Amino acid sequence: MMKKTHSLITGLCAVAVAAGACVLFPTLAMSDNDDQALITKANALFKPLPDSAALENTPLTPLRVSLGKALFFETRVSSDGRLGCATCHNPAYYGADSLALTVGVHGKQLPRNAHTVFNTPLLIAQHYGGNRASVEEQAYKAVISPLAYGNSTNEQVETKLSQLGYLPLFKAAYPDDAKPVSIENWSKAIGAYERTLLTPAPFDKFLKGDAQALSKTAKLGLDTFINTGCAGCHNGVTVGGQSYQKFGITQDYWLVTGSTPKDAFKGYDKGRFHDTKNEADAFMFKVPQLRNVAVTPPYFHDGSVATLPQAVRVMAQLQLGKQLSDEDVSHIVSFLESLTGEIPADFAKVPALPVAAH
Repeated sequence: MMKKTHSLITGLCAVAVAAGACVLFPTLAMSDNDDQALITKANALFKPLPDSAALENTPLTPLRVSLGKALFFETRVSSDGRLGCATCHNPAYYGADSLALTVGVHGKQLPRNAHTVFNTPLLIAQHYGGNRASVEEQAYKAVISPLAYGNSTNEQVETKLSQLGYLPLFKAAYPDDAKPVSIENWSKAIGAYERTLLTPAPFDKFLKGDAQALSKTAKLGLDTFINTGCAGCHNGVTVGGQSYQKFGITQDYWLVTGSTPKDAFKGYDKGRFHDTKNEADAFMFKVPQLRNVAVTPPYFHDGSVATLPQAVRVMAQLQLGKQLSDEDVSHIVSFLESLTGEIPADFAKVPALPVAAH
């Protein structure tokens, strides 16, 4: 077991004379050996982001990525002409939308909070219920979802895309397809673009051996995060998002989060149960990834908790049965801030979209 990372420096850090007595003010520190031990410990649980999230044998060609980006920002395909991927995955909010419950087509409120789009191709599945196996399937099914794009049929969407001037872009991206403008290619192109949206963070540098990439407080937070048990679910390359877990192990989650029943679920959200109808899946949710968690509030499937420190306390209480001290919470939050990554260079730049045919 590594030395305690919050051990005191031996020797005097600061001495003050008060009422005739010497008072020691200790300073927190970690030795080089402590740093290396923590890096080793972390690498047993986490992995750095890969250089690419491309599917095997499916290269992210520039033409497909470029088409996918245009479609990601395209709103004219939706039934009200106002909603696109970027509506819920906004560049201004680190690929999320800052709302407790996101808003879909025709202003309809969706029953769950929108995840950030960053790093999502690396997750076990998409959505809190895991009802989409990949970003490609999510894009494919969104076009006829009554809450997302709101179209009646795939053919309706394909006609719109051709009328909007996308045919040359689809032909260039998929030159061997007899029918280049298709929902299959729509989903592949959006998937290709989303697979470029990786956000390497200071934590990745730390995992690769750069002990100075994290502050002392962040290192303390990482050690506390691991020792408290958080890494039991929040692990892997995305620090979560690799498994399903019951939300509310020690008590009903809404008693702690302040969640309210939702009409869409005829009561409290029961997670995967609403897709599988299997009672074993009641209150089972995909564990959220924690990359960029410090900049994507509010938290949980219903956006019921506004701040990261409170979310940390809620998780410790509901999942681990622990009450964290203010110091522990502060340290863990500092670690979580080291997961805030670099936004892809051109993500915030809205591309020029095709001109509709008249």
